[in-house]
Amino acid sequence: MAKKLLIVDDSPTELKLIMDVFSGPEYTVVTASDGEEGVEKSKSEKPDLIILDVVMPKMNGFQACRTVKSEATTQDIPIILLTSKNQKSDEFWGKKQGADVYLTKPFDPAELLKAVSGLLV
Repeated sequence: MAKKLLIVDDSPTELKLIMDVFSGPEYTVVTASDGEEGVEKSKSEKPDLIILDVVMPKMNGFQACRTVKSEATTQDIPIILLTSKNQKSDEFWGKKQGADVYLTKPFDPAELLKAVSGLLV
């Protein structure tokens, strides 16, 4: 059965790049273009995993991550923060908000696939 991924990024280019990594039959991809929409879809779509950008309008990825992890119905969904924010302090705050994995852009598709498959076991 295909695993459902929710990809949240405000850049259509980045969304396409990430979606291309998961184009095989083992994944179903749902997208959102900002943090608020991502939080709503985490409830309505019940994804197996969320890939979340940090720098977005309305609600940033740190806020969205914290919100998803604080709701009883979504708190167990693994979250990968995939962002251009590459400071150690950014990674620290991402993990503190509940992210399972913190990766930076530009990303290595093999590293992203490995992180996703490691969280979906």
